[in-house]
Amino acid sequence: MSLTEDLADGLIHEIAKQASVVVAFSGGVDSAVVAAAAFRALPNRSIAITGVGQAVPDSDLQSARAVAAAIGIRHQEIPTNEILNEDYVRNDGRRCYFCKSTLYGTLRAWADANGYQCLMSGTNQDDLGDYRPGLQAAAEYSVVAPLVNLGIKKQQVRELAAHFGLPVADKPASPCLASRIAYGQSVTPERLGKIEKAELYLASIGFRDVRVRLHADNLVRLELGVEDIALACEHSTRTAIHDQMRALGFQFVTLDLMGRQSGSLNRVLPIIY
Repeated sequence: MSLTEDLADGLIHEIAKQASVVVAFSGGVDSAVVAAAAFRALPNRSIAITGVGQAVPDSDLQSARAVAAAIGIRHQEIPTNEILNEDYVRNDGRRCYFCKSTLYGTLRAWADANGYQCLMSGTNQDDLGDYRPGLQAAAEYSVVAPLVNLGIKKQQVRELAAHFGLPVADKPASPCLASRIAYGQSVTPERLGKIEKAELYLASIGFRDVRVRLHADNLVRLELGVEDIALACEHSTRTAIHDQMRALGFQFVTLDLMGRQSGSLNRVLPIIY
């Protein structure tokens, strides 16, 4: 038996300790692996629930539906209202906490009303080394992270996804659209919509893993894969990107020379605090 098979069996066994499970399900690789294991462990007492807020791209919602169908797990979508929370909209360094607190509170209420006991997330071991205030919200709602409990890291999660036959095994990370807005700039439906359209445009012209970061003065900073920077700098491509970003309402269009970086906006946190 391979190491991946051992990890898969261990994950299924870990989840089977629970009587019933609600998986906080974005459709990304981490939550998909937990949902796949939960369905194998508790086929009749597991459900994947996707919180639907304005910071969730429509493409991610469609992907979540497809992944849940591929797993076979029952799937439900529940509206969340974090956009009505002034603390969330303010977008200081604790935005993620207020977002996750809303999500887990919504899931906890659904679980209590429907007789489900355990909330689970797709947090993996590598996530603990990053700035993630949402982990505090998870602790407050007693959310179980089976990948962390077993010390499973991101690369192992992808191997498990391939083992389970999931279509998202090599899918790039896709955090919510609010994570693209620089701290101190309020989160609004208009800004979220502009960012979503900008990233869809970049994907349509061949850039697979992108971030469109919105800063003060309506300045947008594009993060692309390092291997794509040269292509983006070609005259015709550069001009097309610039014109499209301006058409969407961004005043200044910049390209980050370091390429796509997870959590790059967190660099300013020591300044904020």
